[in-house]
Amino acid sequence: MATPLTANRVVSALKAEGVKVVEYKSWRTHNRNNAGAWGPVHGVMIHHTVTSGAASSVELCYSGHSTLPGPLCHAVGTKDGSVYLTGHGRANHAGTGSPAVLAAVIDERDSIPPAGFGADGNARFYGIELVNRGDGQDPWPQAQVEAAARWAAALCRAHGWSARSVIGHLEWQAGKVDPRPTPGSADISMPTVRARVAELLKQPPATHTISEEDMPKRYLVEASDYTRTVQPATWTTLNFNRIYDGTKWVEKNPEPSVLLGPCHFTSSLAVRADGLRRGEELQVRLARYREKPSGGSWERVGVLPINSPTHDGGKAHFTYSWTSYLSSTRKERLRAEVQHFGPDPITVDWARCESLYWPA
Repeated sequence: MATPLTANRVVSALKAEGVKVVEYKSWRTHNRNNAGAWGPVHGVMIHHTVTSGAASSVELCYSGHSTLPGPLCHAVGTKDGSVYLTGHGRANHAGTGSPAVLAAVIDERDSIPPAGFGADGNARFYGIELVNRGDGQDPWPQAQVEAAARWAAALCRAHGWSARSVIGHLEWQAGKVDPRPTPGSADISMPTVRARVAELLKQPPATHTISEEDMPKRYLVEASDYTRTVQPATWTTLNFNRIYDGTKWVEKNPEPSVLLGPCHFTSSLAVRADGLRRGEELQVRLARYREKPSGGSWERVGVLPINSPTHDGGKAHFTYSWTSYLSSTRKERLRAEVQHFGPDPITVDWARCESLYWPA
């Protein structure tokens, strides 16, 4: 039993195990957590897609279909040995299965009871879909089977599990056949996969040092030499005229955006306001803007949760943080906005936004 790994920890564990990782779209925030529990987790489950073609299979597993919304798994293993990450959190991959099997996985028993129904597998297992038609004729390349074993070993190693925490869909839910072996190609049968996972876990993980791409980038902007007038009950975008390039502050023309996408980020915004009276409310938020299809202009397409401090009079600082993402499918950027509910205009005479971000 374990708390699910964070998205960053999943990536690090997979890379350390020698998995060729491809981060697909906004997988880090793509899940079905609104439909039920995610965790505690007890093991990993292997499936086949009943499809062919890498690109279409990955997209299907990410988006789902009319009767089953995505993600349909946490990862997709393609025939070239790549592993595409398609979701993080609850995913529609396991359905209900045998409570006795779940108990055997939790206890890491040597034998697995017959498959059945009744226990929520989507809450308890990580799942990988391997691209294969599942007809007993579509071949299994060795690179694909090895990638699946390394994916499973990475998660088991990170949680301290043995290979007995690895099962196939056919061992979980009655009537399932996946992953189905194909004679004459690499062996995807679950005893063979578990044996390979056990071998990997006896060895140290593949050499992997933290690279620059694993670490967040830093983006820091500041407004320091002008004031911004904020009219009552009107959202006002703050402009930032200084940017920190990593070694020094660079003076630039006022920039309304605090961060450019696509990326995942954590941003902290500090604002100094002058003119609020005691008990008057100031609202602070970050907002997503997207380039219009015609180009050349931007429109607000979403906002992050509003923070609404009430001031005790005079000039003071307000600082808040947000974590979210900017889309990888359309150009997006992040802007800081404020408004207040006093009777007279106020001024913002200083602001700073510091972001740690991971390019998507």
